[in-house]
Amino acid sequence: MIPLPSAPRIVLLATHLAARSDIESLTVLAAQHTKVLRQELLLRILLTCLPETLPPSQYVSLVQHIESGSLETDVEPRELDWSSVHDITDDEAARKVRKLRLLPLAWGDSPTDGSQDPVSLFLIHRAHRVDQEAGLLAQLPDLIVPFLDHAPCVRTWMVSVLLPLLRRNHEYYPHHPATQTLSAFNRMDDRAAVDLLLSQTGTHHQDLAHVGRDLRGLVGPWLYNDARWARGHANGQPSEYAQPTCPGLERVLEWVTTRASKSWRVAVRAIDQWDGPGDADLGGYASMWLEDEELELLEQRYARAALASAYLIPEASVEALNGVNMIITKIMALLDQDPCPTLQVASSLLPPFADSKAERLLSTKNAAYMRNDLLAGSNILTAPNGTSTQLLHILTLSAFILTKAEVPCTVRRSGELAFLQDEREQKAEATKFIHSLGNNGPKSDDKYWIRARNELLWLRDWGAEEAQGPADVAAHGIFGQLKKEFLEVECLKAFLNNSRYSLARSIYEDAFEKPLDSGVLRDTIVSAAMNAYDNASNPHRGRGGLLKCDDIIHAFPQTLPESHPASRRIEALLRATHALSEYRLTLKKGEPFTPVVLRVHADPISIIGKVLEQNPKSYTRIQDFLEIGANMVDAGLLDRGKPEISQPVADQAWQRSIVERRITAMCVDAALTEDDFETAYSYVVNRLATYSSGPSSSIKPASELPAKGAIAKPRPAAMTDDYSWKAALQAGKYRRTARTVRPTHIGTASGNLDIRHLEQRMECLATALRVAPTATLQEILNVFRKCEEELNAAVKAEEAQESAWDDQGDLQVMPGAFSSTVPAGVVRSTKAASSRHVEEAPMSLFDLSRASMARAQRNLTALSSLQRSENARSDEARDEIGDGPDQPRVRKRDQLREAAVGTLASGVGWLIGAQPIDRAGERS
Repeated sequence: MIPLPSAPRIVLLATHLAARSDIESLTVLAAQHTKVLRQELLLRILLTCLPETLPPSQYVSLVQHIESGSLETDVEPRELDWSSVHDITDDEAARKVRKLRLLPLAWGDSPTDGSQDPVSLFLIHRAHRVDQEAGLLAQLPDLIVPFLDHAPCVRTWMVSVLLPLLRRNHEYYPHHPATQTLSAFNRMDDRAAVDLLLSQTGTHHQDLAHVGRDLRGLVGPWLYNDARWARGHANGQPSEYAQPTCPGLERVLEWVTTRASKSWRVAVRAIDQWDGPGDADLGGYASMWLEDEELELLEQRYARAALASAYLIPEASVEALNGVNMIITKIMALLDQDPCPTLQVASSLLPPFADSKAERLLSTKNAAYMRNDLLAGSNILTAPNGTSTQLLHILTLSAFILTKAEVPCTVRRSGELAFLQDEREQKAEATKFIHSLGNNGPKSDDKYWIRARNELLWLRDWGAEEAQGPADVAAHGIFGQLKKEFLEVECLKAFLNNSRYSLARSIYEDAFEKPLDSGVLRDTIVSAAMNAYDNASNPHRGRGGLLKCDDIIHAFPQTLPESHPASRRIEALLRATHALSEYRLTLKKGEPFTPVVLRVHADPISIIGKVLEQNPKSYTRIQDFLEIGANMVDAGLLDRGKPEISQPVADQAWQRSIVERRITAMCVDAALTEDDFETAYSYVVNRLATYSSGPSSSIKPASELPAKGAIAKPRPAAMTDDYSWKAALQAGKYRRTARTVRPTHIGTASGNLDIRHLEQRMECLATALRVAPTATLQEILNVFRKCEEELNAAVKAEEAQESAWDDQGDLQVMPGAFSSTVPAGVVRSTKAASSRHVEEAPMSLFDLSRASMARAQRNLTALSSLQRSENARSDEARDEIGDGPDQPRVRKRDQLREAAVGTLASGVGWLIGAQPIDRAGERS
């Protein structure tokens, strides 16, 4: 040992021992030379020379001796090794000491309340250096914890700085540590510090259970620092009456509300698992330091942030709304209010909401508070009181009722409907709600539909009518602007669309207090029936939408009896549609016929034409088509103005007549298209001619009948029958081809099919002349004249053929005939002479039959001419009937009888010598 070493040698030896981590020798040296190695100098040597990797447990005892000043008494002296400084002179030692550059205990960010305490400064500074140089953050509690009671700044620093970062990096999220050092973290502002501490909070689904832990264990200790607080000032001077604020806590609350708008599950778990600033896990290193008044103030801010988060949740789902209700329940418990039920229980109870204070909040101007300044003290919707929480609960329940019916609605959307009271928006949401109930609900559960109706009516006034009575109750619900009648009508439609006929009848028809007026009820029933009809895809009456339509109109016998005009119209529509289902029908390529096409078609009668085109031989079922047309008239399909108003009898009869003629004309055209002239001819002469001469031809619509004393106006062109004469004309223009269907029987007509066809054509043209308008007569007469010429030519050709055949039979074919050799100078007689010769000469039975046939042919030809002349004289007969009442008109059947009798008398009567009977003389 060197006797009485100099102070520089002692300092150099102390730095040498500290650098070698020889804490035991350094402690002995410090105990022997306390006057040289004073407290501050020794701490600076430790701070500068002691390796940062050295575990704090090895030198904490030395720091404790330095803190207590008990080095001289507690440390036993022993020999030291001075060899490291033995060869150094005092001057050299002094020069080396001046070059040591020992670190000061204080630094730029040192705590102000510990600036005069060397031990506190050393501990905090040493902790910063260990973290910065070695990154051994986990070893720092061993250094700091033994000195927590040394000074308040040490405890504060330990809890608010070291503990949050230590937990963040080494306990909670060791796989995602923050790179910031203690010094950098301590210098961060509030926003950056909160974002760093909570950067991993709730980022994964499995971490949601630890959201409250993070707020409690990271944010709670971080707030344990006066630097996070701002004491109030009055007039620029500190005031003991000013309320303190905590910018750090405000930043935490902003983080919670931000999570609500971006990741609502994190916000809900944060509020559910964390009770606010008073809920802090300080690790046992400290206890709650806030006064009761300050804690109450902070809890009020926390409650406001929780209510704000409820309005900010953007997801419209049952889970999200249950989360909102959890927030409300938590805040009600915090404010010592009665707890609210779960949304499932509340939706079954539908509690009334009649808080007068809350009703005052439901104004348009307050709607902005749901979006702006949610954390501001002036926001009345997020104020932590019973009125705001009850209003939030009722808005959440309204959104829950819509959302569970698959009509997504958030709390904010529910609030907008209630605050703004926009009728259009409310009607849109109500309509979607009702349609969703019908599309997604059970079809056969009456309890479900009763509950759905109750929920719909509750959403209008939140049960105020039930609680206060129906008289003058202002509806403040999310459907408050909608009339109750509208909601009842929509609910009834939902009942009918889902086949709940008995339930609908019990509520709306059989109930003592009927929710709807009888007229409104009837209109709703008709509307629902037509909606079912329009949505039908199968035109068969016993299936799908048409069956539902039929069931609806028969479900309310008191409101809509079968005798009601609306019921009759729908019944006729169903009959017409069902009749069309028997045929193949496609109006557009690839699109089968649907019932709604018939109802909205501009010209429903034309659909029958499509049926005739697409179904071969269907024209033979003309009676079915006439019934379809009559049902179309009865259904009001031809009256596009107001079909719900009954038409006058005259108008309906006139429409029926026009429809019959048009359908018949369609069948005539279809028959001609398929070369079935016989059927077309039958329709023309047996139906179109009958329509023209029958009683219906004189019927005029009531709209055309002149008023008393007024002059009758001519019928508009659109009301003229343009179908009958065109069909008859087309039949008259038809010419036989190889494809023409041959007649099944001829009757008394000519055996020559060409002549018979020409006669039928002329008869069709004669019908066209009777029913055609004046402007078209010339066209028809031209066709008639050509046809008549063809007929005359055909008759002459037939007569010539018959004469040649007779001559050939008389002279060559018949056995025993006279010789065909004619003597010289003898000339054969003409046709007339030959005819007389045939009549006067003796005849065999074959000749008699042949002559009779020839006479019948000529008489029938005359009959045809007579019939044509009769049509031409019909108008003159009507004019002369007043002048000659005693002259009877010759009937057609009399003419046919005279022709037949005359033929027999001329043929067979000659053989027996009988005289012809003058029938005309008998009539005269």
